[in-house]
Amino acid sequence: MMRPLLIALTAATLAGCAVTPSAPRSTAAVAPYRDSVELAGRIAINYSRDGKKESLNGKFVWQQSKANTDVSLISPTGQTVAVINVTPSSATLKESGKQALTAPDLDTLTQKTLGWTLPVSGLRDWLQGYATASDGKRFVATPANDNVITRDGWKLEYVSWQDENAAVPQPKRIDVTRIALGQAVDDMAIRIVIDPVAQ
Repeated sequence: MMRPLLIALTAATLAGCAVTPSAPRSTAAVAPYRDSVELAGRIAINYSRDGKKESLNGKFVWQQSKANTDVSLISPTGQTVAVINVTPSSATLKESGKQALTAPDLDTLTQKTLGWTLPVSGLRDWLQGYATASDGKRFVATPANDNVITRDGWKLEYVSWQDENAAVPQPKRIDVTRIALGQAVDDMAIRIVIDPVAQ
């Protein structure tokens, strides 16, 4: 149950091309925030549990409307292993052949199921290149301004873009690390790769 939930909850949520330091970097901001978004991609999670290093890999499909978020988690072999539905009043996890689990919100569901909270509340913003910075200000990612520490203690690094030179670049890869007192915490690191949307 842990595996699909971990993948699902961070479904986000992005291995792209590295930018050569000498290359000119675009200063264009990402596209305006959209309430309704459909994305697909891959996720890799490295974390520590009971003193052991663990890692998970999988794919996700993210469908977001103004009020709801639906996340399908897919195993490396292509099987849907879990579906998460988040509404303003609840979060539900459905795994194949198991009873659905429900909590008032996604953070509570992860805490209840895993024993610790994953950074799920920020994913609606993060996947589009937005975040709330540690100083409370709105962060908008650009290829030239590509990292931030969030108000809830996560370091986001926008490693690569679908097309860095586009008028409105879209995130491709996001690396997420837990930060405490300004230092990286080695108990969780997440890499999210958003696949290009078919035109």
